[in-house]
Amino acid sequence: MKPLPRTSVLSLALLASLGASTAQAQETEVGANVQGLLMLAKERNPDYASMRFEAQAATERVASAGALPDPKLRTELMDITKMGEQNPTLWPADVGSTRYTLMQDVPWFGKRDLKRDIAQWEARGSQGKAEGTWNELAAKIKTVQAQRHYLRGSEKLTQEILDLMQRLEKISQSRYAGGLAAQQDVIRAQIEQTTMRNELVALESERTQADVRMNTLLARPVTALLAAPEYLRPVPPLAQLNYAQLEESARARNPQLFTEEARTHAAEKNRDLTYKNRYPDFTLSVTPTQYQSAVKEWSLMVEINIPLQQSSRRAQERESEAMLTAAQRRKEATTHQLLSELAENLAAIKAAQRSAELASGSLLPQAELTFNAALAGYENGKVDFATLLDAQRQIRQARQLQIKAQLEAQTRLAEIEKLIGEDL
Repeated sequence: MKPLPRTSVLSLALLASLGASTAQAQETEVGANVQGLLMLAKERNPDYASMRFEAQAATERVASAGALPDPKLRTELMDITKMGEQNPTLWPADVGSTRYTLMQDVPWFGKRDLKRDIAQWEARGSQGKAEGTWNELAAKIKTVQAQRHYLRGSEKLTQEILDLMQRLEKISQSRYAGGLAAQQDVIRAQIEQTTMRNELVALESERTQADVRMNTLLARPVTALLAAPEYLRPVPPLAQLNYAQLEESARARNPQLFTEEARTHAAEKNRDLTYKNRYPDFTLSVTPTQYQSAVKEWSLMVEINIPLQQSSRRAQERESEAMLTAAQRRKEATTHQLLSELAENLAAIKAAQRSAELASGSLLPQAELTFNAALAGYENGKVDFATLLDAQRQIRQARQLQIKAQLEAQTRLAEIEKLIGEDL
């Protein structure tokens, strides 16, 4: 085989490096938006994968639940010494007779169907649990992503305030040099900058922790790089957040309610099966008997079990009734809890939206006007430095209120989507 030319080797190496860099770039781009995070979590998260496989296993149990038990074959060698005329033997043609009994257990009519129905409802319940696990995971990813966006916004805001304080320090220094301000103004500006730097350190730590939580949800190395969040998901307007419609969606699509509904149906079928146990099961068998080398006799047998243990069966029936009632009450409790959480989150998201609108439409413009007026007054010697700092803090508080309200709205939106089982 001829060796590859040098140009071919270089081309292959270049393609390999480009492929590796592309894969690495795609990997580090994870985190820019929620959609990519959800897709990756659906592929990698081990908790969701385990629930999906458990649901698959429960589905496979349906076929075996309604099947007949395996038949049994019994072989009996009769009179292996032929009344003492020969030594014992195990050869069927040399014994007195050989019986071959083929037996099949057959449950009472309808029991197999009930067992199959129970398995089907249990499989549906497992599917509901898998969907519930995914909804829970998706809500966590959406919430952590919103926290990452909030922390980066807080870092940006803190850095802007730090830059502003550096400007104010220069203004105060120039005024102090001209004898128009006290040295205390310069010191206070420096203290504010130190406070801002400490807050930046704390925010960086919180952002790192949020990235660790996100990587854990994605089953990635905890130190893997994540892209900065590009934008927040749109929050539906207040007019679309109708409780009646959301309640209807929650009752129809919530996986937890679906699971409890499936458990209730399974308990009903189990109760019916328990009452069916009042009737006997059968065992059918056919027995050919071999003499020497020929089959000369055929026998048929029907065997039934006699359900005489009435106290035990009545206890089982009472148990099944209690289990059904418990399943029904558990479904009611789940429904009440679900609707309560839905109402709470709906009220909270509406309040968060109003707070964000108030901060951006009223508080922030007023705080900016106040700061500009205070800055002009300080430069002219009409306002002291404390008033200027207070005006600066009002701007910061207004912007913090704005991004905190956005975080609260995103968190509540994720919870509502988890409860109704779909994205808004």
